[in-house]
Amino acid sequence: MLDRRRFAMTALAFGGLALQSRAAAGGMMAVDPGYGPLQPDPGGLLDLPPGFSYRIVSRFGEAMSDGYRVPDRADGMGCFKLGGGKVALVRNHELEPKHLGDGPLAPGAAVPAGTFDSAAGAALPGGTTTLVLDADTLAVETQYLSLLGTIRNCSGGVTPWGSWLSCEESVDGPGEGVGKPHGWIFDVPADAGKLVGAEPLKAMGRFNREAAVVDPRTGVVYMTEDRDDSLFYRFLPDDAGALHKGGRLQALAFDDPWLRDSRNWDGTKFAPGSWQFARWIDLDDVESPRDDLRVRGAKKGAAVFARGEGIHWGKDELYFTCTSGGRAGQGQIMRYRPSRHEGKDREKAMPGRIQLFLESTDPAQYSFGDNLTVAPNGHLIVCEDQYSDTVDNHLRGVTPFGEVYAFGRVRTQTEPAGACFAPDGRTLFLNLYSPAMTLAIRGPF
Repeated sequence: MLDRRRFAMTALAFGGLALQSRAAAGGMMAVDPGYGPLQPDPGGLLDLPPGFSYRIVSRFGEAMSDGYRVPDRADGMGCFKLGGGKVALVRNHELEPKHLGDGPLAPGAAVPAGTFDSAAGAALPGGTTTLVLDADTLAVETQYLSLLGTIRNCSGGVTPWGSWLSCEESVDGPGEGVGKPHGWIFDVPADAGKLVGAEPLKAMGRFNREAAVVDPRTGVVYMTEDRDDSLFYRFLPDDAGALHKGGRLQALAFDDPWLRDSRNWDGTKFAPGSWQFARWIDLDDVESPRDDLRVRGAKKGAAVFARGEGIHWGKDELYFTCTSGGRAGQGQIMRYRPSRHEGKDREKAMPGRIQLFLESTDPAQYSFGDNLTVAPNGHLIVCEDQYSDTVDNHLRGVTPFGEVYAFGRVRTQTEPAGACFAPDGRTLFLNLYSPAMTLAIRGPF
């Protein structure tokens, strides 16, 4: 028998879901007032609701503690508790070989030991930097280069063992003028203190990567792919927490064989708010020298998604964005709840489920969601990544009922990225892509 409080919460949940369903049926989006109207930023950088403020903790071009400089194009980022009142931010830099001038090294600098790849005698500029901050004052105590020699490190994900999985959104190789094939995932310890030796985790596949998340209960890794015909992947490690020991790569398929395309570009096949049972397809030749992993997976029945991007673990479930999904092409958010027997023999009898949690019909409410995080109150904070003639990228809040609100508005022509909360929930860290800045936001979360 439900007590009064649980009854009220249940009624509220069903009411919110009903609101979302009615709005979707009417071609509208369910909205929420959020934290109130955005206030114009006197600094002309980021509008926020009443009671919230930000400070800049790192900028492109600053000298770092190791003598290198802060690179440009700051993208995905994770926050870690180090102990002693310190936190670490591990931050991706989405740099290509043509961006050497925006990288961490001075022109003509020697290639540092541990660099993954180089071209024409120069280290490729992609990689990560790490900032160590005082968790209370937000003062930066040190920042340093932690991964180098990679290409277009877009997003990634935090691990339960205290590291950042940095993902390459590039499958360039020697044919494109670089020394090695790219498209890998790299494990960067948050407490490394220096540049780490770059070792690609090849058993996790080679593709145009975006982000990753680890189920802290099982060690299973879920990964997105930024392509119009992308797949949604999972990696079943042979030894949870030791990804370098190998494992099995799979792609998600819908249990309903008629539904293979989640994008809804040609009409609504996957109804907003609806759930589908999932099954997982084994993939072979995962190092994919021909960059055809997604094509081979789709031929075996894997579901196709519209540019899978940001992914984050919530409570017993994960969320990921599909940047250009939906009939309007403005973006979707998927929600996946793993099976109680995820990756085990009994999974077939009790499969996981995937939901089309949100599909945008209105670019003024939600447009091209990319990186996302789950706030301490269970809301999603989603970074928009759309470029138009007007400056209009927002941080969008999404309630557990799929109602959308504006949490922030970027006032310059760049994208917000890398949103992540400090472990104590007091601070939201955020990157502005270019010129790269890392912000710390505080307020009544």
